[in-house]
Amino acid sequence: MMAEPWPTEIRLKKDRHMLAVSFASGETFELPAEYLRVFSPSAEVQGHSPSERKLVSGKADVMVIEVEPIGNYAVRLHFDDLHNSGIFTWSYLYRLGQDFGSLWAGYLEELSENGLSRR
Repeated sequence: MMAEPWPTEIRLKKDRHMLAVSFASGETFELPAEYLRVFSPSAEVQGHSPSERKLVSGKADVMVIEVEPIGNYAVRLHFDDLHNSGIFTWSYLYRLGQDFGSLWAGYLEELSENGLSRR
């Protein structure tokens, strides 16, 4: 059984457009604010089932304005568009880092299919 991912450092870059997350495994991921916003684990974005998931567009310039610790298991990210209801657990942040390429490509394809834009 694989151990639960454990962060050793979470650092918001000065421009607030990138969150760097390092894990005890030695892996480090740089996650764009836009990516974190559109994949927020909040019910507002994810819904209560896969069929309720919302496609979020127009977030290319979004910034993270605060990283709030939630116990010893997660962080709440506060975005400058006032979204702050998602709780990013360590395992969810790790998954976002591990699967960035496929998740981002799928998101861009879904935007295109729906005639939406990142701007």
